[in-house]
Amino acid sequence: MYTETSPLRRALIAAGWILLGLLGLLDVFAGRDPDYRWTSWLPIVSGPLACTALLWPGRGPTTQVRAVLVAGGSLALTIGIGTVAGPDGAGTWGLLESVALLVLLSRAVWVVPRPRTAAAVSAALAVAAIAIPLRWLPKDIQTDSQTAINWCLLMTLGAGTALAWGLRARLLEEQRARDIAAVRQRQRLELAHDLHDFVAHHVTGIIVQANAALALQHTAPEQVGPLLENITRSGSETLDSMRRLVRVLREDDHEGVRPGEVWAELAHLVSAFSEDEADVRLHVAAGAREARLAPEVETSVHRVVQEALTNVRRHAHGAVVAVRVDMDGPRLRVEVHNTAPAARHPGPVGGRGGFGLVGLRERVEAVEGVLTAAPTDDGGWRVTADFPMLAAMAGSPA
Repeated sequence: MYTETSPLRRALIAAGWILLGLLGLLDVFAGRDPDYRWTSWLPIVSGPLACTALLWPGRGPTTQVRAVLVAGGSLALTIGIGTVAGPDGAGTWGLLESVALLVLLSRAVWVVPRPRTAAAVSAALAVAAIAIPLRWLPKDIQTDSQTAINWCLLMTLGAGTALAWGLRARLLEEQRARDIAAVRQRQRLELAHDLHDFVAHHVTGIIVQANAALALQHTAPEQVGPLLENITRSGSETLDSMRRLVRVLREDDHEGVRPGEVWAELAHLVSAFSEDEADVRLHVAAGAREARLAPEVETSVHRVVQEALTNVRRHAHGAVVAVRVDMDGPRLRVEVHNTAPAARHPGPVGGRGGFGLVGLRERVEAVEGVLTAAPTDDGGWRVTADFPMLAAMAGSPA
């Protein structure tokens, strides 16, 4: 139930900044020789420029644009040093630039949306990264050594690792998107699953009122008008329910909440939850008990409380839970709040790795409700949903 602040993630980001800074200092001070030509100082410029492209804010150029610019600039610099600098151009390979290229390669594989574009951009970055040690080639030719080739092989290994990491992140993101879509589809099917019961409930009421109107048309004609108005309203409510739910198909039968029994079902749900030695309290305001709710809204109210309590059981063992149902102006408000757990659970619910709140939000929004879920200042979690109510019928208290 908790949004993990991830100290480890912050530590890794800080370590990354420190590493980039150290590599920049290494480019400036290590291996610099006053006798080298001006090309030996190029990493002081190329490295920070590559890091700027890597760390550019999201509102700037897209990742593929930055990647193409960095790859093209790095390749042009490699070719220029190899053809112009000569043997005195040794020492012009920047470690900061190389690391920035590899990180940008991994990010391009991950975030560039179109696979073909991602492949082309990644190939350009990989070639640029592998070719960087060739800036030592003029010196190797003069000294008959293979330093540049050996480092090219090492950069090939680095590029392969960056490519594999980016592919892993891309596949995980795609799998997460598929999981979210599956959860939403399952919630739609569950909503459609209730369609038969909801429509049967409404139509049964219409038939009863129509028969009453037929029976009273001669003995008490003044009561026929309100009955006909209620029939019209019930028919409109039935159509509204069908418009929200008929988009999807019905699957296997499941046990749902029968219309008009949502408060008894909530009491039973909380009672069952309390049997696990959990401290949970239920409060349903008098105004909420008198509110008229569409059957599909009653089912969604029950599902919100059920999902929230399930998450508390899984991720906040030992927490104190309060379930409140009250009026919020013209809408019904359902709130489930739990305190901090006795032992912090590392896995968030509804955030990374969890899809419970994704499907729950899909269900609530399908019945014109609004769902919010957020951590509280006391280290707990609060799930809040508000739902529309039906207009009061003639002769009803609500």
